[in-house]
Amino acid sequence: MVITIKDETFAGKILQELDLEFETNMVTVRDIITSRVVKEVHLYNSKLPEYFKGLVEPSDAEKTLNGFKLKTKKLIDAEKQVYVALHAFQNNSFFVLVDNTQSEDLNQEVALRAETSISFIKLTPLVGG
Repeated sequence: MVITIKDETFAGKILQELDLEFETNMVTVRDIITSRVVKEVHLYNSKLPEYFKGLVEPSDAEKTLNGFKLKTKKLIDAEKQVYVALHAFQNNSFFVLVDNTQSEDLNQEVALRAETSISFIKLTPLVGG
């Protein structure tokens, strides 16, 4: 089953979309995050573009308006990125909405249907103090 996930702002503006394929229609939030991160890393590693447009920042990268720019072009470790993303979810660095309902647990099961809506909303830390 193919599901399109979206990165959105709090206001609902779509920033990016990505199609993910799942072998079964029952998955966990952990499966969704893992699949997304692995696909993003694969897309980046296959072309090594100037910017990595992924869920979480790779090590040795800086955040820019166009995505994350690695200081030197190199392959990104998908396993490490998955670990960072799962940790970020648990620390509320981003939200996962399934059919407009916030997922709160990595082990939460999701029944995928053709009309399932999955959105990621990244939180931006406030600057200053």
